[in-house]
Amino acid sequence: MMKRILDCQASDFALMNSSDLKNSIRVAEGRTILSECIVSWTPLLRDVSNPEVARSFGADLLLLNFFDVNEPQINGLPESKGQDVVRVLKKFTRRPVGINLEPVDALAVMVDEKMNIPVGRTLNLNTVERAVELGFDFICVTGNPKTGVTNQEIINGIQMIREHVGDRILVIAGKMHAAGTEASWKEAGLIRLAETFAEVGADVVLLPAPATVPGIDYLLLRPAVQRAHELGALVMLAVGTSQEGADMETIRQIALQSKMAGADIFHLGDAGTLGIAEPNNILAASDALRGRRHTLRRMAASPLR
Repeated sequence: MMKRILDCQASDFALMNSSDLKNSIRVAEGRTILSECIVSWTPLLRDVSNPEVARSFGADLLLLNFFDVNEPQINGLPESKGQDVVRVLKKFTRRPVGINLEPVDALAVMVDEKMNIPVGRTLNLNTVERAVELGFDFICVTGNPKTGVTNQEIINGIQMIREHVGDRILVIAGKMHAAGTEASWKEAGLIRLAETFAEVGADVVLLPAPATVPGIDYLLLRPAVQRAHELGALVMLAVGTSQEGADMETIRQIALQSKMAGADIFHLGDAGTLGIAEPNNILAASDALRGRRHTLRRMAASPLR
């Protein structure tokens, strides 16, 4: 029988494949916290990596942003560069670790100045294969601000991963903001996106959390979440608009509304402080979604268990 992710220890994560991880999140009933961290900047605590900080405040899943698979680097680790940095981070945190890979659309119609990013951060066959080689547990197919990532390229990216990698890695896919392109956050469009992402192979559909982009609330999101669930996908509702640096009460409200919408995973982005959510906001979200007992247990359990 599959353990809930909130009950899992380091030894449990070490034995999981992508299907196990997905089912472990599913049976936790909305009590999974994902923290996204920038790892190429000087970390918040200088000599401790941002993902280690996120783990210590209760994050179940760690997502690395601005990670270039062609120049692997996680600042704050004792040895911050090289082919083993992801495995070292996993050894230190004993948490599933993922990477953002961005399916940039060269023909995207931009409403903001477009930012060019290194090839090693874009989604292509080489970067997907490198992500698997480096030891990542999941790939998040999404876009940072101003990158020109479109929903069609996300769809193409999901299909490419499934064709070449199969189910060897968990796939999260979607947008938490417009990424510099036109966006319309309406109920019918959200349902259509959730349906399409799930049908082409996303394990987890990513959508904006309530109150993070204009017009989004939990009532608007609920039909899209339900449709994704009907098709066997999970849903991650994401705080990717710098509100991860807001006050704790704001985060509690967004987290609870995400759970009301049916989210399986609650995401906090990397723009709270120096490449990480305000750590106390990770704690606040954890308390709100699963209570103090499970929060303290997640924080206290040794990576050696």
